[in-house]
Amino acid sequence: MKPAQTLTLTPEDNHRLVNLCGQLDEHLQLLEKYLFVRISCRGFTFKIEGEPDATHRAADLIRHLYDATKLQNLNPETVFGFIQAELAPKADKQTTGAHIHTSRGLIKPRGKNQQLYVNRIQKYDLCFGIGPAGTGKTYLAVACAVAALEQGQVQRIILVRPALEAGERLGFLPGDIAEKIDPYLRPLYDALYEMLGPEKVIQCLAQNTIEIAPLAYMRGRTLNDAFIILDESQNTTIEQMKMFLTRMGFNSKCVITGDVTQIDLPKAKASGLVQTIKVLKNIDDISFTMFEHSDVVRHPLVQKIVLAYHHYESHDS
Repeated sequence: MKPAQTLTLTPEDNHRLVNLCGQLDEHLQLLEKYLFVRISCRGFTFKIEGEPDATHRAADLIRHLYDATKLQNLNPETVFGFIQAELAPKADKQTTGAHIHTSRGLIKPRGKNQQLYVNRIQKYDLCFGIGPAGTGKTYLAVACAVAALEQGQVQRIILVRPALEAGERLGFLPGDIAEKIDPYLRPLYDALYEMLGPEKVIQCLAQNTIEIAPLAYMRGRTLNDAFIILDESQNTTIEQMKMFLTRMGFNSKCVITGDVTQIDLPKAKASGLVQTIKVLKNIDDISFTMFEHSDVVRHPLVQKIVLAYHHYESHDS
């Protein structure tokens, strides 16, 4: 019979206990699945069965998750993020990361690269976040932008994306130009809704405190007192990237995100992001955070899918 560990949580708070366990104990089931333990609970006392190392990790995670319930509502995604951080190499967990405080809760970067990314965004005026889908590049950049706006560090947020087809024809979509580009900006809306709430986002858009625009609309502008995010920058041309980089004004901060493995530009066009990495890499006041496949924080299968494509494309080339 495998050894068991007993853990009792304090202070007793039924709302936090429900938050910890999840609907039909789905959060505890995630811990069981990825830590290879069995967990049973009676009230605030948990019995954890498994190998000694696994039971200690599970007990630590339950404590951390219970602490987190003081500030946030847990869901399977956030619980999986805690599990990823626990299973990460020790060197990653020792990296000091800055938390992002927004009016709707505390956002904690997960793992070494996310922590570095947030620290660098808070320190530098121009930052790049480069890596595969699902690593939190855009989400964390938007979170930092919202925090900066709420704390009065900037007067507005400007979110930019190149409106480029990814295997589909933009011209055949129904509606006017605003309706055509809306699907390309949807991931930015989603992040804002989560951090500010739909009503606040609508209000900020109406007051021009938040502006969401395609890259083509940036030409000729100087952006002062703003937190600017260029998303999907791998789909900028060399000329577009140079144009965008020269839009920064006084008291502005800029974050550029992209994935150099998902370039949708025509083959004759070089990616502005790829060139910019080479051109700007030696400038001290600019930071580059390179995310890896192990940093993916979506569904566990996404990490395996991204890695499988990476291996296939590396072998194919």
